[in-house]
Amino acid sequence: MGIPVDKLETLMDNYGTEERIKEYIRRCVSFHGFAPPGLLIGVFMVDLALEKLGANPNEKLYAVAETPKCAPDAVQVVTSATMGNSRLRIIETGKFSITLNRGSTEERADGIRVYVDATKIRRYPMLNLWYTNDPRYERVAERDRVYDEIFEAGRSILSWVRVKVSVPKKAVWQAVQCAVCKEMVPDYLIEDGVCTSCAGTSYYEKSADALHQ
Repeated sequence: MGIPVDKLETLMDNYGTEERIKEYIRRCVSFHGFAPPGLLIGVFMVDLALEKLGANPNEKLYAVAETPKCAPDAVQVVTSATMGNSRLRIIETGKFSITLNRGSTEERADGIRVYVDATKIRRYPMLNLWYTNDPRYERVAERDRVYDEIFEAGRSILSWVRVKVSVPKKAVWQAVQCAVCKEMVPDYLIEDGVCTSCAGTSYYEKSADALHQ
């Protein structure tokens, strides 16, 4: 689900969205490919977390997203904390929430956790129907009204709390060869000489005519 970019720009203008947020949204939509409600809410979440942390998006920040849907892309685009640079973790709790923190040499780092507040979002009927996955939402003719309510609400549907974030220890490992596929794998992903894929948890099957290049 998404809306055309021109309509998105009109909505941001109509609701007086700050230029900083507009730019975040433009970049996030370009990265994500379209503009779903969750991505837009994710931008407001990241912006609030940055403010309460007293950080700017160009700092070296770390993040946790509690959902794999939409919010991680807002985090990655705005803060450059990504899965690839190991500064973004997805710890799925089923909650639409993110946490930002700075790096730390201690076991725990001070962070800001931002989440969609179930009480506050009820002030926006269409947005609440969408957020709660209510079947009535799909039967409503004016579903695009959800976008108006997102920009009308802004950060007002969010709450935040200061937290202590567990800092993951850097894994110490060495590469070993799987006895079955002969590929190199970190030793902590080998059991009885066999990698997890060959042990039966692979996401793919080789074609019968597969060729080794």
